[in-house]
Amino acid sequence: MNIYIGNIAYSMDDHDLEQLFGEFGEVSSARIIIDRATNRSKGFGFVEMPNDDEGRQAIEALEGKEFNGRNLRVNEARPRENRY
Repeated sequence: MNIYIGNIAYSMDDHDLEQLFGEFGEVSSARIIIDRATNRSKGFGFVEMPNDDEGRQAIEALEGKEFNGRNLRVNEARPRENRY
């Protein structure tokens, strides 16, 4: 399951994200999206969890939760739309 995480503190890195979601099960990848121009976090990221039940559990537990001073937005990621 691919999970979108928004409103992430700019100080968080991929490892922090992996640890946060690792409490709910196996994490196959965790990455925060970085702005190419500034090399800073864009404030959102994605976590891939191979077990859908664990992913849903993480979404329910973390949606709206305060973490590093920000209330996380967590939901199942939508497929990427084509950009022209």
